[in-house]
Amino acid sequence: MPKPRRHLPLAAMVSLACATPSMAEDVLVFAAASMRTALERVAADWMAETGHIVTISYAGSNQLAQQIIAGAPADIFISAAVSWMDAVEDAGLVVEGTRGDLLGNQLVLIGHGPPAERVEITPDLDLAAMLGDERLAMALVDAVPAGQYGKAALESLGLWYSVEGLVAQADNVRAALALVSTGEAPYGIVYATDAAADETVTILGTFPPESHPLIRYPAALLAEAADDADRAFFAALRSDSARAAFEAEGFTVLD
Repeated sequence: MPKPRRHLPLAAMVSLACATPSMAEDVLVFAAASMRTALERVAADWMAETGHIVTISYAGSNQLAQQIIAGAPADIFISAAVSWMDAVEDAGLVVEGTRGDLLGNQLVLIGHGPPAERVEITPDLDLAAMLGDERLAMALVDAVPAGQYGKAALESLGLWYSVEGLVAQADNVRAALALVSTGEAPYGIVYATDAAADETVTILGTFPPESHPLIRYPAALLAEAADDADRAFFAALRSDSARAAFEAEGFTVLD
């Protein structure tokens, strides 16, 4: 027999309705710029499901790590390089047991405009001749992970010294992507996921994985994380729906 329905007094119903928005909690995420497209989708789905609010600050992993160490109130950090997560952990700002590698990526050479003939990226590639008097867009080669990976790859292949003076360095990998997207630079080195997010660029070739350090994105809950929403969104980064979003953008999900 069905249970009789209980009716709340009108005053109680108004009280509950007013309380609901205040129950929403904020989650502040610091994430590598290359994650923007996929992470926006993950966050939007989770916010629609839970009613909580996720705010994401994107920049080069070096800038984010330095801000966290300086006291920026982030709850979650996702870096595009192990070294910058190491710096945050060494500062005692990572919640013990939460750090883990979330994603993997590939490094690619891109060109401006419609699909062009692919090139094989080997020591025989005459990248300097391809550039002529123009520039190769890269993220900061001594600080930003994408730039560091790119420089390491070019050095490994013996190509760095022929193009070193032709590199246009940008604050982060999405800024380097923008230089090629707008035609300010004919070529650039970015992650495969960045190229997939911009229809105005073409992938010309993929760097051999052995030419640079393994690209890993470690994620961790930070000491500033103070509520259940922070922990819930951190867990959601490894959900089936998040996996689908990351893989759709070309990331490799690391279990």
